[in-house]
Amino acid sequence: MEDVLVLKDYKTVPDIVHEYNTTLQFGHVPLVIDNGSYQCRVGWSIYDDPQLIFKNLIARPRKDRCKKDAEPPVTPPIQIGNDIINIEAVRFQLKTQFDKNVVTHFEAQEQVFDYIFSHLGINSEGNVPHPIVMTEAFVTPNYCRQLMSELLFEGYGIPAVSYGVDSLFSMYKNDIGDTALIVNCGYHTIHIIPVIRGKVIVEHARRINLGGSEMICYLHKLLQLKYPVHVNAITMSRIEEILQEHSSIALDYQEEIRKWANPDYYEANVKRIQLPFIQSASSTGLTAEQQKERKKEMARRLLEINARKREERLAEDEEMLNQLMAIQDMIEDGDTDEFNEAIKGFDIKSYEDLQRQISNVNLRIEKNKQRIAAAANAEENLDARPSTGRIQPPTDPEAFQTWLNDTRAKYRALMAARSARRARRAAMLRRRTPAAAERMRVISRLAAAGDDFGAQDSDWDAYKSISREADSDSEADGERLMELEEALREYEPQQSSHQHHQLHLAIEPFRAPELMFQPSMMGNLEAGLAETMEYVFKHFSPEDQLLLANNVFLTGGCSQFPGLKERLERELLEMRPFQSTHKVVTAANPSLDAWYGARDFAGSNEFENWCVSKEEYYEMGGEYLKEHYASNIYYKSPAPIVDTTLAPAGDANVVKEEIVVDS
Repeated sequence: MEDVLVLKDYKTVPDIVHEYNTTLQFGHVPLVIDNGSYQCRVGWSIYDDPQLIFKNLIARPRKDRCKKDAEPPVTPPIQIGNDIINIEAVRFQLKTQFDKNVVTHFEAQEQVFDYIFSHLGINSEGNVPHPIVMTEAFVTPNYCRQLMSELLFEGYGIPAVSYGVDSLFSMYKNDIGDTALIVNCGYHTIHIIPVIRGKVIVEHARRINLGGSEMICYLHKLLQLKYPVHVNAITMSRIEEILQEHSSIALDYQEEIRKWANPDYYEANVKRIQLPFIQSASSTGLTAEQQKERKKEMARRLLEINARKREERLAEDEEMLNQLMAIQDMIEDGDTDEFNEAIKGFDIKSYEDLQRQISNVNLRIEKNKQRIAAAANAEENLDARPSTGRIQPPTDPEAFQTWLNDTRAKYRALMAARSARRARRAAMLRRRTPAAAERMRVISRLAAAGDDFGAQDSDWDAYKSISREADSDSEADGERLMELEEALREYEPQQSSHQHHQLHLAIEPFRAPELMFQPSMMGNLEAGLAETMEYVFKHFSPEDQLLLANNVFLTGGCSQFPGLKERLERELLEMRPFQSTHKVVTAANPSLDAWYGARDFAGSNEFENWCVSKEEYYEMGGEYLKEHYASNIYYKSPAPIVDTTLAPAGDANVVKEEIVVDS
C-alpha cells in the first residue's frame, strides 16, 4: 500500500494569562522580547523558556451585519497571535507591524505590546516597572528605534531598555568564538554578517530580500497551478506546513531535476499528501452485469441519435441536390434570365461552379448512405461485440496483472510515438529548427537531381523524410490506441475517491527552498546565498577569509531545512581556494537561540550598564542606544540642514531712506 501523508492542519491554542507573582513584581526582573517578523517570543529572564510564543499578526474580523451595535460581539474586534484560531478565515484582514524585518507600523506594535503585558499578568498602575531587552533588525534605522523607544518609555513607562541583534545573540549563545560569518535566514530576509575578533564589520555585511514568506508564496503558486481543481483546498497554512515538514535543500539541484525525470524514481520517491474531502455515497447499487447492460443500452441510444442526425443531413442534401438539378435544367433549356435569378440564393458564379456543387453534394449523399448502412450493421452486431476483436484479459490474477502492465506499457509507447510525430511535424513547420533545416537540405539535394528523381527505390525514403504527411497518425495506430484505451478503461482498477484529493510532491519540496540560492526562479534579480557569501569573502584579506570560512554560523528559522548545511559546505568547497579548510556550524535551536542569548544577556552583571534609562532617553533622544557585544553600532543622526536662502538676511550695503508723506 502506498504511503500517504496526512496534513495535520495545526490549530492555535489561545495563550493563558500567566501569574504575576511577588518575585516578579518587586524583583526588578528584566523582560526579554524577541520581536521577530514571524514569531514573537516573550519571557522573564529568570525562567528557562519563554512564556509566550505567538505569530506576530493582528486580525480585525469583519463585523457581522446581522448583529446590532448594542449586542455584544461573538468574536473580539481585534485578534492577536494565538487568539486567531482559524487564520484562513481572516487571511485578508491580517496586519503586521513589520515592513520586511523592520518595525514601521507602531500602532500595530502597540497592540502587540498590550497583548504581551496583559498575558504576562502585569497589573501595575500606569506603567510596566521592568527593564526590557528587545531584539531589533540588523542596522535598524534610527527613526524606527526612536519611535520604539518613544512607545516604550512614554507609552508604557518602562525604566530602561537595551536593544540587540537577534543573530548576534544567537551566535554568542552557541559559544562558537568571537569570529564567524553569520548567515541569518529569517522569514523575510537573509543577512550575511561578518564578525572578526568580536567586531561586526557592518560595511561588508549584506542582506538578501528573500526568506520563508517568499518560499511559502512560491510553493503556493506552484501547487495551485499544478492542481487547479484543488485551489481552495491548497491554503497558505497548509503550504506552510508542507514547507516546514516535507521540504529540503538539494545538494545538486540540476542533478535532482534529472532524477525526477525518471518515472521509476518518481514512483519510488514521490510524496503523496492527502487533502481533506467528503466521501460521497455510492450513487447506484448495480451489479457488474447490470452496469454492462446499462452501457450497452446507452451505446444503442447513441447509435440511434447519430443515425437520426445522418438521416436528417441526408434529406437536406437530397433537397439541395434537387434544387441544383432544377437550376441545371434551366441552363440546358436556355432560360438564362431565370438561371441568373435562381443562382442568387446559392454561392454560384458560373456553370462550372454549379457542376462542382452538384458533384460535392452527390459525394456527401453517397458517404451518408454508407455511414447509415455501417451504423445499421453495428447496431445489429452490438450484442456480439465482446467476442469480435475485443481485447480479453486472462482470468488468472497473476496473469491478469502481467497483462495489465503490458497493456499500460503498449499504451504509453503508442502515446509517446504519437507525441514524437506531432512534435516533429510542429518543428518542421517552424523556421530555424534542426528538423526544418534538414528538410530544406534534402529538398535542395533532390532539386539538384533533376528529372531522374523516382527512378530508384531509395528515392521513396528521401521523399518520406521531407513529407509532412509522413508524420501524421496512421489509421492502424489510431484503432490500436482506441482498443487499448477501451481495455484500460474497463479493466484497470478505478482510483478511489481519496486518490482524487491528493497532492503529489515531486520536485516542488526542493524547488521552493532553492530560492535561497537562485532567487531568479521567482523573478528576483538579487544574487543568491552562495554568490553573496563569495562576494563578502572578497572584501577581506586571505587570513580573515580563512577565519570566516572556518566558522560559518547558521541561525534563523529557515536554517532548519534539511540539507542546507551540506549544500553550503559544497558551495564553500567550490568557491574557496584549493585545499583550504572550511566549516559550517548550525545553531543548537535556530528559532529560540536568539531569545536564549538575550536572556543570558539580561542576567549578566553588566546588564544595567548596557541599558538606556529614561533619563538618558530624554537627554540623548529616542534613537540612542548603548553599544554592547550583540548590539547594532550607534550612528548619531546628523542635524537637519537649515536652508538660509529662503529668508535672506539684510544687506549692509543697502541704503535705507525714509519717505515723508505730506498730510
